[in-house]
Amino acid sequence: MRGAQRRLASVVALALSAPLVAGGCGGILSPDLFVVQRSGTVPGASVTVLVNEEGGVHCDGRASGMLSDPELIEARTIQEELKGPASKHLSLAPARGSVLSYRVRSVDGAVSFADNSAGQPTVLRHLAYLVSRVARALCHRPI
Repeated sequence: MRGAQRRLASVVALALSAPLVAGGCGGILSPDLFVVQRSGTVPGASVTVLVNEEGGVHCDGRASGMLSDPELIEARTIQEELKGPASKHLSLAPARGSVLSYRVRSVDGAVSFADNSAGQPTVLRHLAYLVSRVARALCHRPI
């Protein structure tokens, strides 16, 4: 009987630990820093870029790679600086001749702007530049 109790305890322990092991193998998702939808009038402009807290990047819903450490720091800084504009749901109209439009969402809210919107906070230019680099390097877009 003692051996049977030991086997039963082993089976129960294994069954209880299975969800923990599964969660440790990619089952736990990092929170998102932001998701940016970029569109435009030039080929390759349309892309959706999601960046998570660990630096993981998804392009158009597919895992596409990781940010470098400096890029991750840059993305986290952008997310922090977006808090004010996003909480106010800042929406800036494009000026004549606009090529690219952006809509960014974070836990704090949403912001929309164009590449040539008047009155852009500096953080929006930083965001557009990061998206451009990520779109080329990880999403394989020409711009």
